[in-house]
Amino acid sequence: MGYLTTHVLDSAHGCPGNDIPVALYRIGTERELITTVNTNDDGRCDQPVLEGSDFTKGVYELVFSVGAYYRKRGVELPEPAFLDEVVLRFGVADEGEHYHVPLLISPYSYSTYRGS
Repeated sequence: MGYLTTHVLDSAHGCPGNDIPVALYRIGTERELITTVNTNDDGRCDQPVLEGSDFTKGVYELVFSVGAYYRKRGVELPEPAFLDEVVLRFGVADEGEHYHVPLLISPYSYSTYRGS
């Protein structure tokens, strides 16, 4: 069985993005919330975000609350923040594989890729 993992790196401060709320949605006829987690001190989640029989082919969204993270760090952000929530929509074509979706952030930019 495949599974989904993620982690966040704060490129503005050169450290893991810790304690960032992350929500996972399945996208179908409706947007269905599957789970919410927070990143740990290493910027990762303690367990896969999705695994087992719940990990199926389809379209998903990971929503990272980066604005809240930067405010907790004392970064002054404009209101509204340029990036408050980063939404990554991606497809799972093979439920037998490991999908790793990392996020690199700063207050004004982000990037992602399919990791390993």
